[in-house]
Amino acid sequence: MDILKKLWPTAFAIKAKDVVSFVIQLVIFLVVCAVVGWLIAVLASIPVIGIIFGIIGALMEIYSVVGIILCILKFLGML
Repeated sequence: MDILKKLWPTAFAIKAKDVVSFVIQLVIFLVVCAVVGWLIAVLASIPVIGIIFGIIGALMEIYSVVGIILCILKFLGML
């Protein structure tokens, strides 16, 4: 559990059954992912470094999905 708290500190800032903190964290995850995803999509169109940015984009998506799942679990009081 300590490793999860170090990797996703914002997901554990949510209080159980607190809708405001839950929505704020979800909006932060979604906005950051949208902006970084758009930037990576632009940079991935460059032929030479496109593969590297494609891998970085995939890792960012995985990190975000896990963060959102942790937010939901923390909100429901399961963590």
